Amino acid sequence: MLKHKTALLSNVNMDFTVRMLKKEVSVYEPEGYGNELGTLMNPESSYYAFGAETTFLILDLAELLGHEMEPSRAEALAGTWFHSFENAMKDETVYYISDAYLWCPEEAVFYDSGRKQALEHIWQKGLEALAERHGNVRILPYRRMIEKLGEENAFSRKMWYMGRIPLSVKAQERLCGLVLEKLRTEYGTPKKVLALDLDNTLWGGLAGEAEHTPVVLSDDRRGLAYKNLQRVILQMQRQGVLLAIISKNNEEDALHILENHPHMVLRPECFAAIRINWKPKNENLLEIAEELNLGTDSFVFWDDSVQERQLIKETIPQAAVPDFPENPELLAEAMGDIYRKYFDKPVLTGEDLQKTRQYAQNAKRSRLRETASSFDEFLKQLQIVLHREDPAENQERLGQLLNKTNQFNLTSNRFTPQQLSQMLKSNQKRIYLYRVTDRFGDNGLTAAAIADISRKTPVITDFVMSCRIMGRNIEYAIIEDIERDLKDQGFSSLQGIYAPTAKNKPVAELYDRLGYGLAAEEQGRLIYETTLPSRAKRVYYVKKEGMDT
Repeated sequence: MLKHKTALLSNVNMDFTVRMLKKEVSVYEPEGYGNELGTLMNPESSYYAFGAETTFLILDLAELLGHEMEPSRAEALAGTWFHSFENAMKDETVYYISDAYLWCPEEAVFYDSGRKQALEHIWQKGLEALAERHGNVRILPYRRMIEKLGEENAFSRKMWYMGRIPLSVKAQERLCGLVLEKLRTEYGTPKKVLALDLDNTLWGGLAGEAEHTPVVLSDDRRGLAYKNLQRVILQMQRQGVLLAIISKNNEEDALHILENHPHMVLRPECFAAIRINWKPKNENLLEIAEELNLGTDSFVFWDDSVQERQLIKETIPQAAVPDFPENPELLAEAMGDIYRKYFDKPVLTGEDLQKTRQYAQNAKRSRLRETASSFDEFLKQLQIVLHREDPAENQERLGQLLNKTNQFNLTSNRFTPQQLSQMLKSNQKRIYLYRVTDRFGDNGLTAAAIADISRKTPVITDFVMSCRIMGRNIEYAIIEDIERDLKDQGFSSLQGIYAPTAKNKPVAELYDRLGYGLAAEEQGRLIYETTLPSRAKRVYYVKKEGMDT
């Protein structure tokens, strides 16, 4: 059962859906329906006493507009709803608001075929603007759910007239599933890498056998099924999913197809790592994990071979290994399911959209490290620059770093958007967020720390860094920036916490290396302390831009 408290509010009867949700999650039971704004605007309502962390608003567009079907007047009514909602919403709550599907009896006699789309567009435009203004507002794909079911299967006139229940039983089950899917996305940890086979996976047939059986990849029949699969994967890559190839082939034959086939959608530059050889695929996956500096639990492995999938399941159980469809016609749909299950995120940040470019830059850094005469020389040649950024302006990325980082994470605390909002406003917390750049480009917002300054001796309660920048002594520069900042605020000592987990062993000795002394051990957590300014000798080659040095 999901732990997070959830509410489902609506302007129509959703009691059956709420009852279904109760089997899986702690959910608020609204007092009637049709007063979703009144519930949100009343601080004394039972909704606020319940304390929902995530609230879903499922809105029937025709009812919300009072069946006003003239677009200009409908736009004014929708604008009033959005204005009222903004006045009632809380920064600490995540809201999922349904997009529009107009279902009403008047539609049967619309003289202009575009009226339905125009009214739906009014809602969609306002909803997108709302989500753009507020980082805690998400758009729930209600319309897509209705379209997949079909209007005749999704709605029930009998249930509507009996109890103001617009959705059929089947649609309510789908809606319940959609809400649970979004909750898992909101609070889960997405995978990062999709590792793909080539033959009979990205294309039909075998590379290198063109004289006998040409590769199946085209604009018709089975070839189109493979091409559409690649189109789905390309869109995933553009949304931040890292792609890798793990394929048993002659490299020259496979690369020739990747580079030259006229219907190939995914070209070599789309992939963050490529292994085309005859080695066991589990060895190749482990090599790629090391190359990308990612844990194997960040991988999804997709291969048409039952034997290869079983090998990964048995030898690398942390990786996800979805089934492969028997019919090529189902490939694109199966990949869509994989994206929603393993890779979907509540919000796409600028960091997500730059993933492949950033990892390609990392490959250049790796080559520089191989050619540098020493580790220190490598760090000098990187020309690393550390920039401190405003965490309040980057709350979504801050949340990603704190909630999704495992290896370089001193305490592995997780935070809801509500908790982050409260900490950003608190004068008892000092939150640090850093961008790292070097000669090869922008690594992005890749490090964060939180200091509790409510006591005489402040405590670094959280310190995380993306795996992309680990191993370059950047943490030394960050700690010195934090130490200097807190000393300037009048503090004479500083503590840091390390809470061991199965995944954060790489930072087990961080505070020892930083020159802190072990002060106490409480409930398995190690508490370290230093005086300010710290006089520990720390070797690093990082320029701190815009900071006092």
